[in-house]
Parts: sequence; C-alpha cells; structure tokens
Amino acid sequence: MKETLITLIPIFFFTFSVEAMPANGNVQEENTLIADLSYGIIDRNLIPTAYSGGETFRFDISYTGGFKLGELYLKLSKCETAEKKDCYEINARVTTDNGLFSAIYPIEDLHVTHVSGPERLPYHYEVWQKEGYNYEAHRVVRYEQETGRVLYKLNDGPVEIYEVGEKIQNEFSSFFASRVMPLVPGQPFIVPTFADDKRNEVVVMVRKQELLEDSVLGNVDAVVVEPIMKFSGLYDKRGDTVIWYTDDECRVPVQVNSKLLIGSLTAHLVAYNNKACPRYDGAILEKYQHE
Repeated sequence: MKETLITLIPIFFFTFSVEAMPANGNVQEENTLIADLSYGIIDRNLIPTAYSGGETFRFDISYTGGFKLGELYLKLSKCETAEKKDCYEINARVTTDNGLFSAIYPIEDLHVTHVSGPERLPYHYEVWQKEGYNYEAHRVVRYEQETGRVLYKLNDGPVEIYEVGEKIQNEFSSFFASRVMPLVPGQPFIVPTFADDKRNEVVVMVRKQELLEDSVLGNVDAVVVEPIMKFSGLYDKRGDTVIWYTDDECRVPVQVNSKLLIGSLTAHLVAYNNKACPRYDGAILEKYQHE
C-alpha cells in the first residue's frame, strides 16, 4: 500500500515527474516524431488568464473504485523578490488528510517553484517531504537558465551540478507552461524538462477534443493531452497519464487519470478560484462549501 500512496503524490505533476510504461506503441511513436517536432511555445493570449497571479485548485485523489487516498492543493500566485521583479510561485501541497489510509501512512509534501520571464522558466525550487512516520527530506534546486546548469542539494549534502543546456523546465513548471501552449489535436510538441539528473525531451501528445460531463465546472468541452515520458523523476509510477483541460481561454485541468500496474489513480477537480476566469471562478463541490 505504501507504493500506491507514494504514487498519488505526483499524480498531477506526474505528467513530467514520473516514469511511464508507454502503451499502444507510444515508444515507437515518440521515436518517430521527436526528430521532427519543435519546442512548445506559450500562447501569449492565454497568459492573462492562466498566469493571473491569483489561481487556486483543489483536487480529490482516488484509487480505482472511488476510494479517496488524499488531496492536492495548488496555488499559482504573483511574487516579487529582490532577485526577480517578474516572478510567479507555483505552490503544491499534497496530503493524505481525509484519505482512507491517512492514519497508516501519512503524507505531507510541499513543493514550491519560482518561475520568471516570458517563457515562465524556473529559477528556484524547494520541496519538503514528510512521508510515513520516519522519512523527511528537503531538496533545493537552482536553475541557471543562462548558463544551462542546474544546482541540486539534498538535505545537508553537497551541491551537485548538472549541465543540461539552456531553457529547461522543471517537473512542476513544465505542467503550467505546457498548459498555455497551443493544444491542437494531432499536433504534438516538446517540453524540455530536468528530471533524473538530466535533460529530457518530453513529447506532449494532444489526442482529441471531447465533452467532459458532470465535473465541478459542469459539462465542459475538453482537450485531452497525454505526455510521453521515459524517466522516473522525484517519485515513481508505472503507467500512462491523461489530462483533461477545458478547451477555452482558462485551460483549467479538470481531471487527470494515471494508470498503475493494478488499477488507476484519478484526480478530480473539486474547487477552483480565478477571478481572471469568471466563467469558472468560485466553483466548488457542494460537500466542501461549508468548510
């Protein structure tokens, strides 16, 4: 059960932080396409909504059959530091609170990524992990985008330096950046991502458009995206991951499904706030309205 609970941690950032076992010929598909693909480019028309600086998400994470395992809280906010005047903070908290096995194997992880510039590239990342009753870890990663270097430090260990080339995303910034890239079915693109101590050219497949019914946002037109990965990242998983974004200017991630060796995990959006997206702002499941 520990492996299953650990897996829920990246189910959202999973997209760029887990190792997939591609099905239906995805490995061959990637090898064929990657040489001809270009890097994804952010659509500037989507920035005012998706990077408004005041967006929050809440997800329930459940296992096959609807057993709730935990919750994921995301916040994308504007920040200003002495180092960067134009920056955004991606804050992700994952917890087993209110989950079926919270008393057996509690998880409380916090990930904080700072990005800046027109491409929303990361320059600083920290993660505090508390898993079970004995494991704690603190990681600090610094991205030198101009020199193509990544500096990594775990707990009190030495700083490790990796040469990765210019313009690299991390496991979290890549999700938010790809979210605001053109999502046209049949037109995949690449998002370079640092994971497993190296640069990875992640192919993002844009599969199709479909109607997603009975979500917290109501019935919404969605675009289905499937990233293809070949690395394990901070956590480990086995299976394919599929994301449903609203097919509009808000690009709200409404649902995520991640296959496991046995069963699957699903993240359902249960609350959303973003004043720059009035059509969905304030959406929340009825059972959470009085919390």
